[in-house]
Amino acid sequence: MAFTTTKSAFWKGMRDSAPFLLVSGPFGLLFGVLAGEAGLNVADALAFSLAVFAGSAQFTALQLLQENTPIMIVLISALAVNLRVAMYSASLTPYLGDAPLWQRACAAYLVVDQSYALSVVKFETEPEMTVPQRMAYFFGTNGLVAPGWMIATLTGALVGAQIPASWGLDFVLPLAFLAMIGPMLRTPAHLVACFTAITVSLPATLMPYNLGLIVAGLAGMMAGAQAELWFERRLAGQADPQQANKQETPS
Repeated sequence: MAFTTTKSAFWKGMRDSAPFLLVSGPFGLLFGVLAGEAGLNVADALAFSLAVFAGSAQFTALQLLQENTPIMIVLISALAVNLRVAMYSASLTPYLGDAPLWQRACAAYLVVDQSYALSVVKFETEPEMTVPQRMAYFFGTNGLVAPGWMIATLTGALVGAQIPASWGLDFVLPLAFLAMIGPMLRTPAHLVACFTAITVSLPATLMPYNLGLIVAGLAGMMAGAQAELWFERRLAGQADPQQANKQETPS
């Protein structure tokens, strides 16, 4: 689809992101409820979401604070959970790096799983998009998700314990991550990283202060990086004999 204006790109991004409200909405609602149960008032819960705007990091920090974990461990764990966002930003830089500074600053705040997943696929499949159109599309992917997250947090904090446990809102968290991560496992190295992290995370649950999360994430990243190097060498080794045969064949 060729965009004619930045406005059309923005609205396309907003339409593409609409299905994510089905998971981010309950996710934000759950955070608001749990924040209230943890002793945060409505203003604190909303400020938490506005300041951090990173659901998994918010849940991690909230859980550790409830367990009276040292504040330094809370910060390190939350940052570790959000390390993927730094990789998201690096991946988006070739597409958005020429945008004005203020736009890049706003984009940095709005980089979340949904906006990254939608944007990087769009930018890869439609390389003819201009930088302003790419930025407009990226902002469009947050046009519904970001306000929806804040509204859901506020609603959850307001209704609190009135939501019955039978709704099973806590099950939304793993479902949301499965829905986002599944389509992004596009290479063998991605699969190696994923299953290594899963395997390590199971025994690592015995570690205190949720440090197993950091250990499993680091193990997955290292395994994925090594797997990518191994696959590249293997492909290079397969290509060399073919090239040699071409050179030996008389024209």
